[in-house]
Amino acid sequence: MCGICGQISFNGQPSDVESVIKMTNIMKKRGPDALGLHVHGGNAIGHRRLKIIDISERAHQPMVDNTLGLSIVFNGAIYNYQELRVELEKEGYCFFSHGDTEVILKAYHAWGESCVKRFNGMFAFAIVQRDSGKTFIARDRLGIKPLYYVRTANAFRFASSLPAMLVYGDISQDIDPIALHHYMTFHSVVPAPHTILKDIKKLKPGTTMTVVPDGSVKEKAYWSLDFTPSADEVKYELEDWAELLLVYLRSAIKRRLTADVPVGVLLSGGLDSSLIVGLLAELGQWNVSTFSIGFKDLNGENGNEFAYSDIIANHYSTDHHKIEAHDNQVLPSLERCISAMSEPMVSHDCIGFYLLSEAVSQHVKVVQSGQGADEIFGGYHWYPPLIDSRDGFYDYVGHFFDRPHTEYVAAVDSRFVGDDHSLDFVHRHFDQPGAQSPVDRALRIDTTVMLTDDPVKRVDNMTMAWGLEARVPFLDHELVEFAARIPAIMKVGNGGKHVLKEAARSVIPADVIDRPKGYFPVPALKYIDGDYLAFVSDTLRSEKSRQRKLFNPDYVDHVLEKPEDHITPLNGSKLWQMAVLEHWLSVHGL
Repeated sequence: MCGICGQISFNGQPSDVESVIKMTNIMKKRGPDALGLHVHGGNAIGHRRLKIIDISERAHQPMVDNTLGLSIVFNGAIYNYQELRVELEKEGYCFFSHGDTEVILKAYHAWGESCVKRFNGMFAFAIVQRDSGKTFIARDRLGIKPLYYVRTANAFRFASSLPAMLVYGDISQDIDPIALHHYMTFHSVVPAPHTILKDIKKLKPGTTMTVVPDGSVKEKAYWSLDFTPSADEVKYELEDWAELLLVYLRSAIKRRLTADVPVGVLLSGGLDSSLIVGLLAELGQWNVSTFSIGFKDLNGENGNEFAYSDIIANHYSTDHHKIEAHDNQVLPSLERCISAMSEPMVSHDCIGFYLLSEAVSQHVKVVQSGQGADEIFGGYHWYPPLIDSRDGFYDYVGHFFDRPHTEYVAAVDSRFVGDDHSLDFVHRHFDQPGAQSPVDRALRIDTTVMLTDDPVKRVDNMTMAWGLEARVPFLDHELVEFAARIPAIMKVGNGGKHVLKEAARSVIPADVIDRPKGYFPVPALKYIDGDYLAFVSDTLRSEKSRQRKLFNPDYVDHVLEKPEDHITPLNGSKLWQMAVLEHWLSVHGL
């Protein structure tokens, strides 16, 4: 929805207003509709606005409430803000706007730090107290909205985008060796608080942070995901879970219609986005705008799923738009796509969402998307084998990791060789209480870690690059909590997403329920050859790359010799993975 940023100076230091303005300028695409800045003492906060809820100037940000002595910058959407406003009005609060931003401000004044537990939505915000100088920062439970920060001896800085932080000349360009290990091993997932740059961190999902003018910072988790069903739920059959699932999903989809502008749907033709369209039709949302994208077929792999998206578009008479991405679009767009990434990401979906978002932004400003259903309902191929697993931890690693630690050691420069950080991270996560079965432990790490720092980040970055807001009903936290309690076999049975498929049978055509699972296919980025191979080779053999010395040249040459022999277990290209990181660093001047 927006871009936020700011600097909280310590011990009476003055505000660095110029740098905050530069950060807002870098994030212009996230919020092309308005620019705002508020300065008080040592604190300066900035905002780029995409007008979705209360598009009047009364909802301009930074929003300042002089009576309460609070100012806020907010990115996201609080879907239950109207109910919360009624509650706050009963407590005596008066409102000057009609949107969700002011509700957050009043909620914090009324309920303190625990206000975040009342919010249903996606959010990252910072509230500055005028009199004390304290700043309260929060990120939503699933990390749908980003929040990056740097803490120095004299200040705390934050922004919605990592590249925005680079306006400060005192940020080191050193690579974080732990993040590099995750990037090369954990399928390019770099869990918070790490980022690829050692100095820059990101706030963990479901976490708040309080920054005090004396330089102290306190971090607090306010949410965790429990997979333990209640006493009553233990008795439920598949039909009971499926019926309740639709109740939660209907509510989540209806909430995400909250906007003062039209809301469309990204329709891939898969079960998840098709179900969104079907339930929107139940809610009376006919002729909704839907959007699909397809690419050129390669090596026998289909580059589009139009056959399935057409079924849904025709069945529900949507205003459907099919975007066909041609080779002369994809390759020239790769540099802009990589530049739009807050962190380097290797999924083929990135260029798909980038080009799709460019087209969609010409029609609507808000879309609903099916991201998250695979992680919370067990739709990926690595889940079913875990049902009978004797060692879920190692079986998960075998399916998900891009390369073993021995290959990582061979791939990177010797200064980055150390412990097996990714294996240690997953092991610690699997050992946490609250999930008993191997499947639930895998679903938990994928829902709370992988999802945040791969699919969700990808959608946020690529849509925001075109001033488009994406909403993800499958990540409504109430639905996620409900799904976690469903027995594992009912989620991963029948090839995956068993309970979701059964729920969908009463809503959408069977043709899109019982079809083979599809992905967002961009074959040219898996089977790299021709102009794509030249692009990758030029990147990895560039002078900049040689100077950085991230990768072992012998390993790079080995992979370049036969790229098709170096495909990860999740069908990604190891060559593309290295090239994206090198190119991302170059486009951001690192």
